[in-house]
Amino acid sequence: MSAERWFLDTNVLVYLFDAKEPDKQAIAQSLWRRACQEAIPVLSTQVLQEFFATVTKAAKQGLPIATAREAILDFSEIAEVAEVTVPLIAAATRRIETSGFSFWDSLIIETALASGARRLWTEDLQDGQVIGDLTVVNPFRSMSNSGQTPSVPVSGV
Repeated sequence: MSAERWFLDTNVLVYLFDAKEPDKQAIAQSLWRRACQEAIPVLSTQVLQEFFATVTKAAKQGLPIATAREAILDFSEIAEVAEVTVPLIAAATRRIETSGFSFWDSLIIETALASGARRLWTEDLQDGQVIGDLTVVNPFRSMSNSGQTPSVPVSGV
């Protein structure tokens, strides 16, 4: 059996570098390790663009541009990077009409589905939601409920 594909959203990558959120940083680091060891991690060009824009914001005393660029290059050597194409953009606009998701969330969903991902790791969508063959997993879900640091689940969703 081949490894399952896991699509990681921008927020997971951002938290890898966010020392101001140590609990989320630890969860993101654990998830990244698991994705690399147990699955095929999948990112998209959109995720990498959003990552760069978020982590280099001057207002947040962000990462130096060179550090963010190196992180993107490192991510792209380790993970599969799905290209955002015009047909995916069109599919995202159709999803907006039928689901009420934002354009950016719709584009993430469509790219994850097109890449064959079975899980979409994000804090931006409803945990446990199933969209086609894709299950949304919020690795940070119990932090908002309990105030405690959750562990990333080891078994399936």
